[in-house]
Amino acid sequence: VQLQASGGGLVQAGDSLRLTCAASGGTISNYAMGWFRQAPGKEREFVAYINRSATRKSYSDSVQGRFIVSRDNAKNTVFLQMNSLNPEDTAVYYCSLKYGNNWGSYGQGTLVTVSS
Repeated sequence: VQLQASGGGLVQAGDSLRLTCAASGGTISNYAMGWFRQAPGKEREFVAYINRSATRKSYSDSVQGRFIVSRDNAKNTVFLQMNSLNPEDTAVYYCSLKYGNNWGSYGQGTLVTVSS
């Protein structure tokens, strides 16, 4: 399965963005999915998790209450609604598919830049 994130851009602090992760070459409906991000000079970090039926979600402490993860299995797509963005959210955002206990490849990311 190939994953491609999109929807990033340059926004101001307080704005919102909705990221999309589109899958191709296979179906994501049987897999949990996750969002990760990597800020300049930092390691990649976990952002959000959603199980295959969207009945269980989890978030990192830094985005809890501001970001919402969702999915549309019929469209083979996962979303990340990001609200109340701040400059610390500036990063390249990636999605990943979870195979068992391991995260798969991250695919092509999308850059989010938040100006103060």
